[in-house]
Amino acid sequence: MDHANHTHLSRDELTPDILDGATIYGLGDHKIGSVSHIHGTGSTIQVVIDVGGFLGIGAKPVAVPIGDLDFMRDEDGDVHAVTSWTKEQLKEMPEHRDPLG
Repeated sequence: MDHANHTHLSRDELTPDILDGATIYGLGDHKIGSVSHIHGTGSTIQVVIDVGGFLGIGAKPVAVPIGDLDFMRDEDGDVHAVTSWTKEQLKEMPEHRDPLG
């Protein structure tokens, strides 16, 4: 996928409504996961990515800083992100667990 013509999202667009479900691409444009949800605000936002699994079953949620992801919108308006992480690196991260509340 050529990201050169994609529009980068502004800080104001980095909201749960826009980011939830966005596909995450790693090196070589390999799909490595999708956004499950986000935590925090501003520069402390953590993006929870579902990695692995099939159709959401068996996926492992991991949290990464939003600064590690470059969110953009393609020609069809679909939101996705690119990162330098690989699927294998994300799978090695600790599983994210939402705090009980």
